[in-house]
Amino acid sequence: MTAQSVTGIEACVFDAYGTLFDVSSVAHGARDALGGQWQALSDLWRTKQLQYTWLRGLAGHHADFWQVTGDALDFAMTTLNIADADLRDRLMHLYLGLSAYPEVPETLRRLKAGGMKLAILSNGTPTMLESAVRNAGLDNLFDAVLSVEEVGVYKPHPSVYRLASDRLRISPEKICFLSSNSWDAFSAKAFGFRVLL
Repeated sequence: MTAQSVTGIEACVFDAYGTLFDVSSVAHGARDALGGQWQALSDLWRTKQLQYTWLRGLAGHHADFWQVTGDALDFAMTTLNIADADLRDRLMHLYLGLSAYPEVPETLRRLKAGGMKLAILSNGTPTMLESAVRNAGLDNLFDAVLSVEEVGVYKPHPSVYRLASDRLRISPEKICFLSSNSWDAFSAKAFGFRVLL
């Protein structure tokens, strides 16, 4: 693989969960209660969370990401035979305080200092995203924090990606989209964004 220069970019738009914020940090933060099951719970929770967004998008039955996250956690806990209402509440609370990956703050600051517009485009609710950004100390770095709640459907629907282009007033080919999720990156590229995985 060769390195290529990315030119003509005016904005970097980031997926939130799994890209900027470490979703496994939630279950890891409760490993005192979960023991050796923390990773299995984390993986199953995330997988089911995404499946529920896709199913809701296809069926046209939108519910916000906080509800979907809780439903997915219920599935994961039931599957792993964890019946503990207090632990469920603790895990949901921890989700509001997700940790950013270590390299994220400095990378964003460097991009911002270089004059790049920055945005988040996420399935998360506005409240969830605001909490994650604040907890990670990333306040004042983003020109926009965009939630699918504005369009009422989850990624990978094209209207979600259009939201970023419209809000930033930048044409898709001048936006670099960054996501750790290949399905998200593929859909953003299909919309017209330049994409980095």
